[in-house]
Amino acid sequence: QVQLVESGGGLVQAGGSLRLSCAASGRTFSSYAMGWFRQAPGKEREFVAAIRRSGSNTYYADSVKGRFTISRDNAKNTVYLQMNSLKPEDTAVYYCASKNPIGNIATMKGYDYWGQGTQVTVSS
Repeated sequence: QVQLVESGGGLVQAGGSLRLSCAASGRTFSSYAMGWFRQAPGKEREFVAAIRRSGSNTYYADSVKGRFTISRDNAKNTVYLQMNSLKPEDTAVYYCASKNPIGNIATMKGYDYWGQGTQVTVSS
């Protein structure tokens, strides 16, 4: 049974920072790419960032490029999302996901396991 558990969300003022963590179990963590998605109220879930198995390649949505950094520690079975210069429009529930072997890394269909999400709220 694959489990993904996010943590680190909270309330922060605009311009502040948060670091999200996602602890994985039930699957060989280092064998799969990982991603972060977010869903704001009334909006569809959208891609935020992804990282390949070894961490050698990372991908970002244009809206977060230069502000967010995805990383992973395969020894700890954990993926991180460092979020700096946060904006009110970053407010959303953030989900981590484990990629399937064949799907597109920047789409929901590319992932087959999801965490329960962690709320990030950025006040203006």
